[in-house]
Order: sequence, then C-alpha cells, then structure tokens
Amino acid sequence: MIKLEGIIAAPLTAFKADGSVDCDVVPAYARLLKANGVAGAFVNGTTGEGMSLTVEDRAALAKAWCAHAADDFRIIIHVGHVCQEESKAMARHAAESGAHAIGEMAPCFFRPADVESLVAYCRDTAAACDLPYFFYHMPSMTNVDFPMIDFLKIADGFIPTLAGIKYTHEDLADYAECVAYGQGRFSILFGRDELLTDGLKAGMQGAVGSTYNVIAPLYVKLIAAYRAGQLAEADRLQALAIEGIGIMARSGSFGSAMKAVMQDCGLPLGGGEMLPPQKTLDADSQRQVVAQFESSELSTYMCRSDKEVS
Repeated sequence: MIKLEGIIAAPLTAFKADGSVDCDVVPAYARLLKANGVAGAFVNGTTGEGMSLTVEDRAALAKAWCAHAADDFRIIIHVGHVCQEESKAMARHAAESGAHAIGEMAPCFFRPADVESLVAYCRDTAAACDLPYFFYHMPSMTNVDFPMIDFLKIADGFIPTLAGIKYTHEDLADYAECVAYGQGRFSILFGRDELLTDGLKAGMQGAVGSTYNVIAPLYVKLIAAYRAGQLAEADRLQALAIEGIGIMARSGSFGSAMKAVMQDCGLPLGGGEMLPPQKTLDADSQRQVVAQFESSELSTYMCRSDKEVS
C-alpha cells in the first residue's frame, strides 16, 4: 500500500524540432516541480499526450522521469492502452525503471460492459508487476463511467496491489464515498484542479493535476489556507486558479497554451507543439496567453525555475 499526499503534477511532453520526444528536458522539469512544492509526477497521462505517443516514446519518458524518483517525489507511470498486452509490458518496464506506482485508464475502444469486467481487466494489468496500482477514472475521455465506490468494493482484495484511484470526474458524492471507504485505506487522488476546494471538503489528501505544472505555489497556498480554516482565502485562490484555467482553455488549445506558460516559467518545451489531432497555437496566440498570466495576480504564483530546491 502506498499513500500519496500533496499535489502531483501531470507533466507535459516536450518535442524536438524533428518531432521526436525530448527527454533531455526532464531533469530540469523535475527540479522545477520539486522547487515549487510538487510532490510527484503522473507520467504519460492525458496532459502528457500519453495515448498519442508510441509505446517506445512512453517507455523513454518513463525511464527519464523514474531517474528522479525519491521519497519526497513519487513517480507514477500511466500504462493504459487499448491493447492490454502493451499495458502489461509498460507496467513491467515501469517496475524495472524504478517507478513508485502505475496507473491505468480504462480501455476506451472496446469498453467493459460492467464494473465487474472493468475490475477483472485491471487485475490482469496490475498482476504484470508488483507495483502499487491506481485505476485512472476519467469518463470524460474514456466513456467508461461506473460508480467508483462499486469499483473499490469489488477490487478491494481482488486486486492485491490496489493503492487507489486517480479520480478525474465531477461526481463529488461518489468521490467522498471512495475517500471514506475502508477507513481511508486507499489514496483517492483528486483530478479536477478547478474543484480542488470541493475535493478538500470531501477529505482529499492527494491530487493529480495539469495546472500544477504552472501555478503549483497557488495550490500549495490554497491547501494550507483551507486546512488552517481560512476558507475565504482558499475560495479566493480557487477563483484565481479558475481564471488561469480559463485563459488557457479559451486559447483554443489548452495543452499548447500551458506549454507556452511553462516556457515563461523558465522551462523550454519546444514551440508549444502538440501531437495531432490537438492544435498547436501560433506564436502570437502563445504570447497572448503568457501576457494574460503575467498581467494578473497569477504571475505571483507561477512556478519559477530560479527557486532553490530544498
């Protein structure tokens, strides 16, 4: 069993000029996240365009990130794939590379007909290695939408390495039930940055998100304010986070916009390129996004590469 706490970033994937994956940026990326209060990385997920990458590229990124695994910086490798044998191979590779855990999104072409079938599928992937296993619940992308409390009740004991769920969905009642299940034995990682205060109200201890890449200090302060009983300040910071999320969402390409902001944070991620069919913003659009961040209070909370790693 592994208990994850704090904020865990879902890293973006950088590409070189020739279109190949750039693993050389990972050491600086890991230092940036650590310096700004991030407790780990969930690699090759949605934000990292994992499902658009080749298995070879995913393996290279997994190995590069696992080189920075530490007790205070947990590395979780997403191994979900429409072919389960590929998922199993990536699970074994994650274990060999030194990951702390693996995660898996539900298969999204041929989808499980019921929650029992989903749990059985997850058990088979989890059995490919001895790492703690997280189910990655994101029905907005997979169209696999069963109550996760039902998943936990069936999977508890049936998947020996089950550590929890990466919960990227808006069903807060179901989320709260999962957090409380088994006296809180499982890590139910909250995955909606724009609803983080709601996750805290439901008992959240750990969270995985995309915007922790760019404004992690804001979320660290938000969590501290909430736990200190400063609810008005927590709500104010949540509203500011929503402002930043809106700036990137309205750009026309959330991922490309976030890469532009990361560049401004001091981390070069190419030219904001995204893999098709996602859109890459032109240079003017990227500059507009950065200007909106820099001209608002968001600039106070942006990750900065010149911070020292404690």
